[in-house]
Amino acid sequence: MQTVKLYTGDSLPSVGFGFWKVEEEAIEGLIDYAVRAGYRHFDCACDYGNEAAVGEGIARVLEKNICSRDELWITSKLWNTYHAAEHVRPAVEKTLKDLQLDYLDLFLIHFPISQKFVPIEHRYPPGWFYDPDVESPKMEFSPVPIRETWQAMEELVDAGLVKNIGVSNFGTSLIRDLLTYAKIRPSVLQIESHPYLTQEKLIRYAQQEKIAVTAFSPLGALSYVSIGMAGQGETVLEQPVVQIAAKRHGKTAAQIVLRWAVQRGLSIVPKSSRPERLDENIALFDFELSDEEMRAISALNCNRRFNDPGTFCEEAFNTFCPIYE
Repeated sequence: MQTVKLYTGDSLPSVGFGFWKVEEEAIEGLIDYAVRAGYRHFDCACDYGNEAAVGEGIARVLEKNICSRDELWITSKLWNTYHAAEHVRPAVEKTLKDLQLDYLDLFLIHFPISQKFVPIEHRYPPGWFYDPDVESPKMEFSPVPIRETWQAMEELVDAGLVKNIGVSNFGTSLIRDLLTYAKIRPSVLQIESHPYLTQEKLIRYAQQEKIAVTAFSPLGALSYVSIGMAGQGETVLEQPVVQIAAKRHGKTAAQIVLRWAVQRGLSIVPKSSRPERLDENIALFDFELSDEEMRAISALNCNRRFNDPGTFCEEAFNTFCPIYE
């Protein structure tokens, strides 16, 4: 497994398994299969609603001595309702309890969105609505500065609960500001990136600042068609340049797109509930795309963002909430 070196000296596996939208009942078996296939990087989040199932899966592979804890890289994310300083540590402690772990390898601020606090004992995960039971539910915001949240994240590192901290869905301006006060710099930036959303300037800036970049949804539309956030015809896998490269290298179209991401120096967290796809997604290190192929795939960029709170929050949660504009 290739890795991305972090400024802290830790090594982040280049290919991980993302658990967004993975059904709980399938997770334990999938983790067993994935670890045996060579996966060591698991990408989780409170908001995915399945960390307890992930924890059971991790516990089983450790009990079977398939691998050791220090061989695994476990990422989770701080949800929007826990941004206030007093809520950050209880949030990570809940995640650690669910995952049955003593520490996380990486903890990210999930979104630069601060919502009103929902107690863990009241509803978990809290989701996007402040009160889903009212007649017209919506998101409710809380004015917590990112600086406050970040300083609480730094305390998690000092306490040994988290090895690395980082951010997700942040742009260059927020990162620039964060770097002015961070005592512990972010290790990782996680963003949506695929051939339709190359994010070249943001990635270049992060890497310039020694912040590693993880791409979620590296295959683009595939994760979003089933939830109405992408159309059937929006898949990058049917693009001629991808198909031609797949034929040339004797690989699948998905492997070409994933290899393109890894070759840009990114780590990636594709998800699948099918063992054969897990095998396919990790088999990326026995071939290399040419410079011409890399440029041709990058030229597919059309700034198509599938995971955009400025769109889905209004459509699904009755609240206009842009963050990228």
